[in-house]
Amino acid sequence: MNHEPLSDAVVERQVSDAWERITAWLRRHAPASYAALGPGATAAAVDALEEDLGIRIPLALRVLWSLTAGDDGVDGAGCLPGNQALMPLHAVAGFYRQQMAAQAHQDALNARRPEGDRVTVWAAVWVPVASYGPADRTSGLYLDASTGYLGRWSRCNEGPGDELDTLTTYLEDVADMLEARALASRDRPGLVGGTLVWGSGLDPAREGRWRPLAS
Repeated sequence: MNHEPLSDAVVERQVSDAWERITAWLRRHAPASYAALGPGATAAAVDALEEDLGIRIPLALRVLWSLTAGDDGVDGAGCLPGNQALMPLHAVAGFYRQQMAAQAHQDALNARRPEGDRVTVWAAVWVPVASYGPADRTSGLYLDASTGYLGRWSRCNEGPGDELDTLTTYLEDVADMLEARALASRDRPGLVGGTLVWGSGLDPAREGRWRPLAS
């Protein structure tokens, strides 16, 4: 079996195609959610963030940010499963610094803890990607720049979960779930008026107006 890494051109095409499928669906069915998506970031802005964080931003994430660099959400709901929202670059930088400071504190405590009790809240190679909501940083997804795989963070002591997805496969799965209800195994997409709302993060106040997508 060939395990050669994908070429840059293939990664760019796959991410662009997956995100275009998602945004095309939003334009047609959830125009409020589509309108909440921010514009893409310039290469210079991503370069500046990369220098600020001191880590390499994986190509797949650079491509995604060039298309959309943030989601303002609608009534607290972003367009990703769980109503998570793509974080804007300034929020990525701020949250990364916050988490690294928290890890530095833990490292000082870890020096006095038995090896099995040491705590890791953040790794230097983790790049925040999506948060629980546009203004809620209690949990979300990060991209491990060293492996290319997504992972979960939570400030509520929840288990980390197993994403085992690259950013590309995650976006392709989101597109599949929107286009074909039968493929929505992770979450249940639905609509509240012109807003995409995922069932796992459904606000009780919206429950009576929420309509799951037809099969």
